[in-house]
Amino acid sequence: MKILSPQQIREADAYTIENEPITSIDLMERASNAFVAEFKKHFFSDHVLWVFCGTGNNGGDGLAVARLLKDLKYEVKVWLAGSAEKGTEDFMVNLNRLTGAVSVAKASEIYAADIPDKLVIVDALFGSGLNRPVDGDYAKLIDFLNGIEARKVAIDIPSGLFCDQPQNGAIAFRSDITITFQAPKLAFLLPENYPYVGEWKSVDIGLSAQFVKEVECSYYYQQAGDEDLKLPDRSTFAHKGDAGRTLLIAGSKGKVGAAILSSKACMRAGAGLLTVHTSGCAVTPIHAAVPEAMVSEDANNDHITRMPNDLSNFDCVAIGPGLGTHNVTVKAFESALKIVSKPMVIDADGLNILSQNPQLFKQVPANSILTPHPGEFRRLVGDWSNDYERLNKQIEFSKKHQLIVVLKGAYSSICTPSGEVYFNSTGNPGMATAGSGDVLTGIVAGLLSQAFSPTKSARLAVLLHGISGDLGAQSRGEYGLIASDIIDFLPAAFTKL
Repeated sequence: MKILSPQQIREADAYTIENEPITSIDLMERASNAFVAEFKKHFFSDHVLWVFCGTGNNGGDGLAVARLLKDLKYEVKVWLAGSAEKGTEDFMVNLNRLTGAVSVAKASEIYAADIPDKLVIVDALFGSGLNRPVDGDYAKLIDFLNGIEARKVAIDIPSGLFCDQPQNGAIAFRSDITITFQAPKLAFLLPENYPYVGEWKSVDIGLSAQFVKEVECSYYYQQAGDEDLKLPDRSTFAHKGDAGRTLLIAGSKGKVGAAILSSKACMRAGAGLLTVHTSGCAVTPIHAAVPEAMVSEDANNDHITRMPNDLSNFDCVAIGPGLGTHNVTVKAFESALKIVSKPMVIDADGLNILSQNPQLFKQVPANSILTPHPGEFRRLVGDWSNDYERLNKQIEFSKKHQLIVVLKGAYSSICTPSGEVYFNSTGNPGMATAGSGDVLTGIVAGLLSQAFSPTKSARLAVLLHGISGDLGAQSRGEYGLIASDIIDFLPAAFTKL
């Protein structure tokens, strides 16, 4: 799913109106019906609805929504902000349709109003085209609404929130739920905007599929069912060598669990053969916990000090989980970079070694996959002042070093060397637990060893990781979820693609 800019959204509307064809007022009605269909899933008709409308097209949406909900026997009142006579053409049409059916009051009168029980505030003041901070009476109104004890819902986008630029302290409506049209806005996928967006749902309003297909885009929202993430059927005559040979370099004293989790996940992701090169203290635990894996023992009991003799036989080399950053390990890591020419998977202490030794970046094979959490990413690129700056740093870093960077978290972002960013749709807060990242590393490595492209391997791994976590949370709850649960549900996750 493409994530469009405000300008592209306007162009999609115009293209749809001209080529479907459909009038703008009918498109607004279709969007409002889609909103109402989703709204009904969250709120029954025993709620009192206050719909706050500006005089632009977002306000027109609000007026249509108010009328449609009134028809469904909701108790509805419209509060109008601004001068109606300055409204857009479609706003005026919907205002006329509303006359006599729903009570309309001036928004300036809200400050003296009694707050009813079971109130839901619906925000339709400003839409996605907002290009400057809200101020004056509108800012005062939004601030007042934010302070009311009530459930809050935004139509398309919370008023005052910018689609694709930082707030820098500007006021915005604080929604519990945002029901957005067609596709999420970029702002919805960044942590700093969660207090405004809340949970969001997108509804299809029938914008031209042809326009969306052809429009150039750098941001995407990936979901189960995406055609480009489908897996091919394995050949009837396939053998384990066809499913890839993976080398995982992981595990040191006190961090053996990371190597075990990553190993199990790699096998569950379909790798045909897995060799784990690890410190001496980890050999017996790995043999016991992952009997499917072969183990290469380092000469040192506590640290990894060297690489296996021949790395050319492996389809994928992954390094980092539980690796440690001992001086001898750093030298071993550097020696691997000098030998391996295929894309690698680098995580955890592998990333920490790179951040401490930035001169090594030039030796990392092109299209390698790095999987940092925000702390590791900060050590790689420096701090940022807002999430848009963080996103730009991710894009610049991927382009500069020709690497794929998976920045983990809610809506994990996968950035390619060409600057495309895929935000992930799966996963839940229960996955914020020790070892979850080690599991992801194993999944990425298992897929990459099966000859999927590095970009597809990274995207598919993040999607599967999230699906597994969602299945685990459904079965065992978010609070009790541990990394091993994600591995347990990985086979079932493949069936959801």
